[in-house]
Amino acid sequence: MLHSMTAYGRHRLSTVAGEFTWELRSVNNRYLEILVRLPEEFRSLEPSIRDVLNKRLSRGKVEVGLKRVDARAQDSASQSIDTEALQQLLDALNQVSRQANQGAGASASAGASAGASTAVSANEPASAPVVSAPTSLALLQYPGVLKSPEVDVKAVNQELLSGLDTAISDFVSARAREGKALHAVFVNRNTDIKACLQSLRQHRPQVVARQKERLQRKLSELDVPVDSYRLEQELVYVAQRLDIDEELDRLDHHLTEVEAVLERKEPVGRRLDFLMQELNREANTVASKSSDIDTTGASVDIKVLIEQMREQVQNVE
Repeated sequence: MLHSMTAYGRHRLSTVAGEFTWELRSVNNRYLEILVRLPEEFRSLEPSIRDVLNKRLSRGKVEVGLKRVDARAQDSASQSIDTEALQQLLDALNQVSRQANQGAGASASAGASAGASTAVSANEPASAPVVSAPTSLALLQYPGVLKSPEVDVKAVNQELLSGLDTAISDFVSARAREGKALHAVFVNRNTDIKACLQSLRQHRPQVVARQKERLQRKLSELDVPVDSYRLEQELVYVAQRLDIDEELDRLDHHLTEVEAVLERKEPVGRRLDFLMQELNREANTVASKSSDIDTTGASVDIKVLIEQMREQVQNVE
């Protein structure tokens, strides 16, 4: 079965670490080229990703991307307070408050002894507290106070690789669907080329007869004695020069081989590309031996059909 090298695959999955989306896309390439884009925390998955793709694909420039759609927010029921971290934070706050208050008291005493003559207005507002106490919400928001259940990284990676396998299956199915359409194109072009070959074979006796008649007519116009033996030799030479039976037979063989290759299960892009080169070579030889408008027209039609197939072969894995 033919597979195209142009395709797109996508799969979204939910894990304990959040929502993720795998995306795969590919374009034509002579060999298999893999480009992997991952979030930094999942960079360790790259070797496994490349190994899986190398086993399931053979050609194409493939881009693989993993996107975190939404990080999983832990609900309050699954979270807990780290009492040790909270106590350490409270102790630190108390220490800061004591030192700040001591510093403020020392400054006030120094100011009173140095400036006893300085009057304080009765309307002057009292000094604000040196350190304000944090709210409970602020304490909970401090890093390390509120704990969430630890995520099993190994299990998450396994889920992601399983999701990748689903995305690859979608991707390969897309390649197969396009390959099926390409298969129909090749079969139709093969049939059209065979029809051209059949037409050429049917017209070859008339072409050779016309060439023989033309040569004899020119000789008669010269009104000179003609060596019949030499004339026969020249006619044989002309017939050999115009003979394209060998090229037609090779074209038939290559077309039969194309049909056989189309039914193979493994990737056949390179083999088809080689056959297109051989078909084109034989078609050029037929065109070079053309001596009449019918043969020229048929050889041009064959070359056009081969070129159409050759362009499509560039899409085949």
